[in-house]
Amino acid sequence: MSNTITVPSSQALERILSLEIVRVTERAAVSAARLRGHGKDKASDQAAVDAMRRELNNLPIDGTVVIGEGEMDEAPMLFIGEKVGNKGGPKVDIAVDPLEGTVLCAKNMPGAIATLAMAEAGTLLHAPDCYMDKIAIGPGYPKGVIDLDAPADENIIALAKAKGVKPSEITAILLDRPRHADIIAKVRKVGAAVALISDGDVAGVIHCAEPKTGIDIYLGIGGAPEGVLAAAALRCIGGQMQTRLVIDSDELRKRIETMGIKDAKRKYEIEDMVKGDCLFAATGVTTGAMLQGVKFGKNVIETETVVMRSLTGTVRRVLAEHRQLEKFHLD
Repeated sequence: MSNTITVPSSQALERILSLEIVRVTERAAVSAARLRGHGKDKASDQAAVDAMRRELNNLPIDGTVVIGEGEMDEAPMLFIGEKVGNKGGPKVDIAVDPLEGTVLCAKNMPGAIATLAMAEAGTLLHAPDCYMDKIAIGPGYPKGVIDLDAPADENIIALAKAKGVKPSEITAILLDRPRHADIIAKVRKVGAAVALISDGDVAGVIHCAEPKTGIDIYLGIGGAPEGVLAAAALRCIGGQMQTRLVIDSDELRKRIETMGIKDAKRKYEIEDMVKGDCLFAATGVTTGAMLQGVKFGKNVIETETVVMRSLTGTVRRVLAEHRQLEKFHLD
């Protein structure tokens, strides 16, 4: 009789959750932070990618990268389809953005993070590195308050009604891009405020679920990889999100077909992008509203990481002091 015990993958995720995935984003963040303010966005991204890949390959998982670093930034990548882990554990899907906010890091501006999501195999949306239209709010609202296909002003009015406030008390966050001029005008037309961010798509969505930020709704077009990562975070902490891939070329249409996406115009909700139990972790590279950046001391490196799990709704903040500095100098 075999003594082998089969452990459900969700339980396996529990075993590798906290410190294991935290180490991955910590190493990526520290490696990127060494180049803060040097004006080298691609080099800092490369450093984060290399560190994250090394740490992922130490994990007891049989992982596949389904959301990877993107061609949009012409950056080095943990490519879609890449196998990671030591094959000694469960099959999992991996979504990564080793350095979200490459420009923020290069300019030493607030909000750069290293982030990763992990889920049971076959449960993360396999999205190409393209643009994605998004709308998101935090938890506590009735289903259907927002609609990706409704004008921005109508969404603001509906959200204000659900929150029990005037539209003037609603704040929307958007990437500061020319393509959002019409959305910004409609938001301001009904009296709502606009918070513009230069980068930081994932953090921007998460801000909607954090009362301390004062952000109520995320609107606009950003990256599809960042959209899936943000959906993983909201899957853990609550909220609503709707997205649609922006497929604007024959090349992209062919690519999504090879990835198994049959309907290019499909509207996705959180449960469509992240179907099973998932983990999410992010470590600050530069200090922002969500996380403290990496601090380099004489004999210690300090990091702050948030790690979440959807099955339990647990959110942990890990303030770490790293004293085995020789290991970090290998990154």
